[in-house]
Amino acid sequence: MRLLLSAPSSGTRLVRLIGALALLAMCASTVQAMSIRELRKLEKSDPKQGANYMRYYLVGTMEGALEAHDQAVRSGATASICLNGRRLSPDMAEGLYRTELKRNADLYEADMPVQLVVTNALANVYPC
Repeated sequence: MRLLLSAPSSGTRLVRLIGALALLAMCASTVQAMSIRELRKLEKSDPKQGANYMRYYLVGTMEGALEAHDQAVRSGATASICLNGRRLSPDMAEGLYRTELKRNADLYEADMPVQLVVTNALANVYPC
C-alpha cells in the first residue's frame, strides 16, 4: 500500500496484510459496495465512534481504489490517477471524499457507491 511512505515497520506490515486480506475478501464476495446513503448512516450510527468507522471505511476504499487502478494499469489500461511524487496519506481520505461530493453534487445520488466517489476524487486531484 503506497500510502505509507516510510520504511515499513512490523505494525505497517500487519496493516498491509490486513488490508490485503480485506481486499481479497471484498473481491471474493458478492456483497455490493457501500452506498453514499449507507456511509452517512454508518457515520451517525454511533455518537462516539461513527465518524471513526466512516473514516476507516474511506481509507480502505481509497487504498482499494489505488490498488485496483494500479492492477488495471499493469494489465494494460491507461492510467487515470498519477501521484507523481505528490503527498497522499490516509488522513486525506475524508477531505477528498467530501470535496468530491460538494464539487459534483448534481452528479452523485445517494445510492451510488462510495468507491465511485473516491475513485473520481483521486482522478480529479491526481490527474495524469
